[in-house]
Amino acid sequence: MRSGILRQASASIAALVIATVILGFGYPLAVTGFSQLFFRDQANGSLITQHGKVVGSALLGQSFTDSKGNPLPRYFQPRPSNAGTGYDGSSSGASNLGPSNPVLIKEVSERARAYRQFNHMAVKAAVPADAVTASGSGLDPDISVQNADDQAARVAQARHRPLTQVRALVRKYTTPAQWGFLSEPAVNVLQLNSALDGLR
Repeated sequence: MRSGILRQASASIAALVIATVILGFGYPLAVTGFSQLFFRDQANGSLITQHGKVVGSALLGQSFTDSKGNPLPRYFQPRPSNAGTGYDGSSSGASNLGPSNPVLIKEVSERARAYRQFNHMAVKAAVPADAVTASGSGLDPDISVQNADDQAARVAQARHRPLTQVRALVRKYTTPAQWGFLSEPAVNVLQLNSALDGLR
C-alpha cells in the first residue's frame, strides 16, 4: 500500500514538473518569440520616438498642453479624458455619467463651446461627438476624421504651414475601419503630431 502511495505521489510530482516546464516556461517563451518575430512593434508597446527619444505610445492618448494645462494651438488635440486628471494610465476609466445626467450635459456643452472657440468655428457649428465626450478608458489615442479636419486650419495657421499639407498628413495617419465595416476611420493624434514636428 505504501509503495502505491509513493507511486501516485511520484506520478503527481512528475506531472507537476512537466506541466510547469511546458506551461510556465515553454509556452510563454514560444508566445514571446512569436510576437517578437512577427509583431515586434506591438509587442514592445508601439512606442513612438522623436529625435531618438520616446515621446509616447501609439496605443495611449496623451495631452498636448502648456504648463498651465491650456491646449497648445500648434498641436491636434485628443478627445477629452476622465482618467485621473487626464490621460493617467493608473486611473483609466470613464466618468460613468449617463446621457441625461445634468453634470454631463453641462460638461459637454462647455466643451463644445470651448472647441468651437479654440478652432475658430461658428457659434452654432456642429461638433464631433468625440471632441466633447471621453472614451470608456480615458486613454483613447485616436480621434475621428471630422474632429481632425475641424482642427486642421488652426494647426496650419499656428505652424505657418499650408492647410493642404496639414490635411495630407491627417489622411496619412488615418486608419480605415477594421475589415472595412467594423468601427469608423480614425486618426492617431500622437503619430500625427509627431509627424508635424518632424516637418522641415
